[in-house]
Amino acid sequence: MAKDKNQKGGSWMDLALPEDFPEPYTEERAEEEEEDTEEAAKDRAVKCSPTLLRMLKAAESRWTPHFRDKAELSELGLKATEAEALKTNMKIQVSDQQEEFNKPPTKAGPRPLSHSVSQSSADSFSSVGSVSSEDECPPQEKLQKTSQGLTDFCIKNIKQAPFGRKEIDIAQQGMPALMILRKRAGGEKPLAGAKVVGCTHITAQTAVLIETLAALGAQCRWAACNIFSTQNAVAAALAEGGISVFAWKGESEDDFWWCIDRCVAADSWEPNLILDDGGDLTQWIYKKHPSLFKKLKGIVEESVTGIYRLYLLSKAGKLCVPAMNVNDSVTKQKFDNLYCCKESILDGLKRTIDVMFGGKQVVVCGYGEVGKGCCAALKGLGAVIYVTEVDPICALQACMDGLRVITLSEGIRHADMVITCTGNKNVVTREHFDRMRSGCIVCNMGHSNTEIDLASLRTRELKWHRVRPQVDHIIWPDGKRVVLLAEGRLLNLSCSTVPSFVLSVTASTQALALIELYNAPAGRYKQDVYLLPKKMDEYVASLHLPMFDAHVTELTEGQAQYLGISKHGPFKPNYYR
Repeated sequence: MAKDKNQKGGSWMDLALPEDFPEPYTEERAEEEEEDTEEAAKDRAVKCSPTLLRMLKAAESRWTPHFRDKAELSELGLKATEAEALKTNMKIQVSDQQEEFNKPPTKAGPRPLSHSVSQSSADSFSSVGSVSSEDECPPQEKLQKTSQGLTDFCIKNIKQAPFGRKEIDIAQQGMPALMILRKRAGGEKPLAGAKVVGCTHITAQTAVLIETLAALGAQCRWAACNIFSTQNAVAAALAEGGISVFAWKGESEDDFWWCIDRCVAADSWEPNLILDDGGDLTQWIYKKHPSLFKKLKGIVEESVTGIYRLYLLSKAGKLCVPAMNVNDSVTKQKFDNLYCCKESILDGLKRTIDVMFGGKQVVVCGYGEVGKGCCAALKGLGAVIYVTEVDPICALQACMDGLRVITLSEGIRHADMVITCTGNKNVVTREHFDRMRSGCIVCNMGHSNTEIDLASLRTRELKWHRVRPQVDHIIWPDGKRVVLLAEGRLLNLSCSTVPSFVLSVTASTQALALIELYNAPAGRYKQDVYLLPKKMDEYVASLHLPMFDAHVTELTEGQAQYLGISKHGPFKPNYYR
């Protein structure tokens, strides 16, 4: 209502208020009004509260065109009948709004929209909140084709491509490093001949990365690493641009693995590079296509879950290709994990549950870079933060940041919200859920959904109720409710979006890692997991500095000799994080 007060027509308090208000508009009255006169309609008027009258009069001042006199009305070419029709429509809208306002809420479903909603608002609502019969059809059963005749893809709806292209164009403006890479290396085509199969979140930001790889000469096929994070319009735009994409928002577990299998296309297409987020694609090729796995030139992995799987393969002597650990690069840890989560955690929570954070008791499990970002954001809005941690160093950091370090069992009874950020499994178990207070909100900011023990919640005595997209109420026999977001999957990308600029840092690191592995001379990288060379980390950072008009100081020769480094870097040792 605050916005309405500033609309054309003055404030509510300045308006002359009528003493009467027409009765609610009904279909029967619509027939009667055709024959009624203005005097008859006035006789049926009823009294109304002054507050509501102010609101409705202010609304009328906005809806009714403002003309200084009848001459101005005639100058604009509006006939008297048109003006009268406009007034009649105004009465209908006002009457419907009062009827809707006075109607008690029902349990049948969400409150319907009143007739006074603008057409643009209604269109927006229907495009987001409804599902057409075409979209209800499983994507696997659709026969879709791009304007260029490409059919080797599987997405929700190829007709959404124009909107997805606009989203990608917007994201490009916030991803300067990738655009610079395209400009500098586009002519050289450092990935010419590379066949990259990828499994990441499919968003506008990752689309910029995928199209950058294609611009550098690579052939790309892509699937989604998360069943909820795919932006369908972006997937359509990628397919229209010639990229074979197999992903849509809301995939089932079976759909997820079907898309990965179709993406690999081992029978007709042999990839030589993997870009993975979580290790699912790597694991699939390793188990289902071992001969293809051995022919790879390299793997680039960006998540803690995927890196853990690669290190297990390496320890067992089963990793037969070099792999690049992007997750532990400085640019990924200090920017994507920290700053991205710091901003997107609030966006994801606000979009799903509209919660107010001031005074809420929040338990954050894990105080790595992701946990630090989440805590900083929540603390800034007045939440009371508790941290659980297994690492004494991270626990000490939390204490020095003014946070209370406890075990989850200690704080679970009083927690209003529990957020997991560990990358581990079974962090929140059924025992914890049973001890939670009613209304406690549980979500995950780690890559995988293994941090929350969902299997223990799918029992007969517990009821699941979907109250809105990505929001489930789990109901105990005694009526207690726990709110679970995104079914325990990554909150920020499942329920919201993330800043393009900070993803530009990670995406640039991934692109450089692929270029390095593909062009490295034989023998430089063995069958092991490597960190990205520090020189590349610093190069990625330098590509983003012009956005801030930042000017870096250059070492003198004497200063460089004193520090024992090159004046052009790298400025930190490889083990620095």
